[in-house]
Amino acid sequence: MKKVLLAVVFGSVFFCANSWGAASYLQRDGNWGYQVTYDYTDKAKTGWYVGGRAELSLLNWTNKYDTDWPGAVGAFEEDKYSFEPVFGGSLFAGKRFAYFWRAELEAGYLGYFEDKDNIAEFSLSIPYMTANIYYDFINNLYVGAGVGVALPMTTLDGSFFKYEKRQDIAVAPMVALMLGYSYELDDNLVLDLRYRLSGMTGITHRVDMEEYSGTVRYFENKIDFILDNSFSIGLRYEF
Repeated sequence: MKKVLLAVVFGSVFFCANSWGAASYLQRDGNWGYQVTYDYTDKAKTGWYVGGRAELSLLNWTNKYDTDWPGAVGAFEEDKYSFEPVFGGSLFAGKRFAYFWRAELEAGYLGYFEDKDNIAEFSLSIPYMTANIYYDFINNLYVGAGVGVALPMTTLDGSFFKYEKRQDIAVAPMVALMLGYSYELDDNLVLDLRYRLSGMTGITHRVDMEEYSGTVRYFENKIDFILDNSFSIGLRYEF
């Protein structure tokens, strides 16, 4: 009787183990094997990605002034701006290759800055486009470099100017070095944190000034070089 009872108990345990003990997506196939019953949807990535960044830039440059107006000689020479904060952003698209490398095109805007003194109201904004290359380390850090072109735009406005709100734009070569960190939020979405040190040539902007006597003089603002330290947070979607 004991042998019959033990056989029933062990048989029940074995049946339960085979019926309910396996994972829910595994089913017995009748030949003492298992059958996968869920759909496996993960697939290899193409390497292509797109994304966007929100950016805080700290701009450094110097306005160097010049004029042929005798009444203004010595009244102003230059204004120096250091780590002026502006907010901007960028959009980008790229492709991964050779496992650890990425190539990317980025188009962005460094933001808008304005200042006013007793001579003129000045503003500066900088759209840009760069071609970047990155190397991704296995610890999620990455380094990169970029080259491209910036379009520094300045506005000069003042009561002495013959034509107010005079705007000018220049085409400026731009170079950049990057250090960043990538964190995978899911299979396709990646958080991107980046520091970028970039620099570009500036712009020379000249406007006409008119004295009370009606004599026309010139007023010139020259920016030799613009240095940018930027910190950005972004998302990229990997296909």
